Amino acid sequence: MTALTIPLSLYVHFPWCIQKCPYCDFNSHTLRGELPEREYRTVLLNDLQRELELSSGKIQTIFFGGGTPSLIDPDTIHGVINTVQSQNRLASTAEITLEANPGSADTSRFEGYRSAGVNRLSIGIQSLNNSNLKNLGRIHSSNQGIEAIEIGRTAGFKNINLDMMFGLQNQTHKSAKEDISALIALEPEHISYYQLTLEPNTAFHNAPPKLPYDDDIVDMQDAGLALLAEHQFERYEVSAFAKKGYQSQHNLNYWLFGDYIAIGAGAHGKVTTQGEIIRYSKPRHPKRYLEKPVPLRSDVRLPDLQNTIFEFLLNALRLPNGFSETVFTQRTGITLDKLTPRLKRPISKGLISHQNGRVKTTSTGFTYLNELLEYFLPDE
Repeated sequence: MTALTIPLSLYVHFPWCIQKCPYCDFNSHTLRGELPEREYRTVLLNDLQRELELSSGKIQTIFFGGGTPSLIDPDTIHGVINTVQSQNRLASTAEITLEANPGSADTSRFEGYRSAGVNRLSIGIQSLNNSNLKNLGRIHSSNQGIEAIEIGRTAGFKNINLDMMFGLQNQTHKSAKEDISALIALEPEHISYYQLTLEPNTAFHNAPPKLPYDDDIVDMQDAGLALLAEHQFERYEVSAFAKKGYQSQHNLNYWLFGDYIAIGAGAHGKVTTQGEIIRYSKPRHPKRYLEKPVPLRSDVRLPDLQNTIFEFLLNALRLPNGFSETVFTQRTGITLDKLTPRLKRPISKGLISHQNGRVKTTSTGFTYLNELLEYFLPDE
């Protein structure tokens, strides 16, 4: 197995936000003072150059995440894309996504991103209810969210994802259904619909808001899933719904254990070199990242057999269609005889199906995915 047999993506991290949301556990930092964009661009492009030298093959997808990438000047986005293109490393059909916050949506910027080569927008709407947005600590209103989508369309984007949460403070079954209905009416190509969770090291974890009861949240989710299916959104991952032909190729590469190089403060990468899987990250804090002209990989880790199997299944079983035996062996370097014994118990419990060279969850296994994954936890 070589790295060339495994799809390769690029993740680019911008760590700054105007204001950090209380539910956010990503590596994001509230912007204090002027954005050090020129310095960050220089280090970022040096970082990219080194990562390209350490990898091979065409980059199939690029994802600009954060933080809030829509705070960044289009020239920086162009610099990244052009660097990859100039070395003949960008696939002609590459999906290039940029995350955007409605609170920083701007017509000229969106047009600049589109001109730079971005062909997919992912807009963090989260809710179209102003009370929910306030409770979530968002800096935009419902109207600004709708305006951001309109700006994206005007700039020429024909592939837009919208994020929305459910299970929010003071949310009822009726208001949750109204929220997702209003989002669907905006006619995006893709929707990420997920439950609010109180993650460690967040403001909400330290001071939890009062959320709906679990049974009520399940009802909200079921109603949302029914509406999405009714409007021809295919559920191709636990929280991802797409119109035909608009599945996120970047996220599919993550979920199917593809490779991805990573640049930017706190970015995490995974590469396979001569059959050896390497996971790494970059310095987490922007100040530390900017200290070195070329940030080196830190926290390098080589997962052992048990951890590799678990990490593969942790992502691949999130897909209702599961994975093929070929993909498993190709992307892990592990033979099937190491996997199949671990499938026996969940198969006997009716949680997993293994037929015709494909492994996937049953409907029960998909519903109780967290419990299913416990069967594959590495031994301590």
